[in-house]
Amino acid sequence: MNYRRLGKTGLMVSEVGFGGEWLERHEKEEAADLIRYAAAQGINIIDCWNPNPENRDRAGAGIAGNREHWILQGHIGATWQNGQYVRTRDIGHVKPALEDQLARLGTDYIDLGMIHYVDDPADWEACRTGAYADYVAELHESGVIRHIGLSTHNPRIAKRAIEEGAVEMILFSINPAFDMKPATENIETMFEGYDEALSGIDPERAELYRLCEEHDIGITVMKGFFGGRLFDAEKSPFGVTFTAPQLIHYALTRPAVCAVMCGYDTKEQVDAAAAYETASEEERDYASVIAGAPLHSYKGQCTYCGHCAPCPVNIDIAMVNKFYDLAAAQPEVPASVRAHYEALGATASDCIGCRGCESRCPFGVEVSERMKQTAELFGR
Repeated sequence: MNYRRLGKTGLMVSEVGFGGEWLERHEKEEAADLIRYAAAQGINIIDCWNPNPENRDRAGAGIAGNREHWILQGHIGATWQNGQYVRTRDIGHVKPALEDQLARLGTDYIDLGMIHYVDDPADWEACRTGAYADYVAELHESGVIRHIGLSTHNPRIAKRAIEEGAVEMILFSINPAFDMKPATENIETMFEGYDEALSGIDPERAELYRLCEEHDIGITVMKGFFGGRLFDAEKSPFGVTFTAPQLIHYALTRPAVCAVMCGYDTKEQVDAAAAYETASEEERDYASVIAGAPLHSYKGQCTYCGHCAPCPVNIDIAMVNKFYDLAAAQPEVPASVRAHYEALGATASDCIGCRGCESRCPFGVEVSERMKQTAELFGR
């Protein structure tokens, strides 16, 4: 298993994580055994948003005796009222729910305390003032939550949180389909009647990834498989089928992404996700699937897929393109981006203009021209 630094939290998280929602389908010991099995494969981050007390008991049993191995992503505002899940900022429900979460998980702290599920601007304002905001600050100051995060599907909310300096990391919904749709306050209706061609990455989402990279905000990924719909050509907005390694790789090639939280029902599914780490380039190749889809248009956009390799002068073209995209929208090149770019070794100025990379690009990117632009931007 490979690990990535989760932005300014400094935590090293496994690229493949554990999304805990499906635990409710299993008896307590079976669920606990699944978590222990995931830990044995090197998975070390688990999302514990589900407020169902029985589900929390399952997760607690799974991490028991191995608490220090796990990075817990717990949610503040996911409550259980009258036998059902309720998202709320009412401190009368929020506080006992958080205390219940700690007790059932068998721990006195949560690594990543998530401001839970904010997609609406008015809801974000409610999270930033009053008793809820005071409680989150109190938890952080006392060490009950080690780092403050945000769970959202809306890039506009995520951008606000970053610009206001409110969070250290973000749990965000990322997959090829979501990346092609504009911001919305209701993700459930995003793809209703999706008979039009998808038209490349949405600029607001691209801007969010840039901001996260610039401000050292790590991203963990939810809905990486679009609820399984991307595994089914009839349900997929692209009209084609993806595999788990392709979707995991897509998410991990976005700037600032550190871990993809996958849901598991079986040990075989854990193995399939963890096998991403040893998958071949062909098995990870999402670009050919997108390029061959009947409902898409990524024409001229670099998706950092790596099809352009190999370069005869050893330029990592995908990374050069990523750093160019991260820097080009800024008044001046951020120091952090410049440092990463210069650490590459071979840079854009080493390009000999052979255009072999262009013949391999699935999306018709004019790589040679981008190399010229990048060399001018970075001065090398």
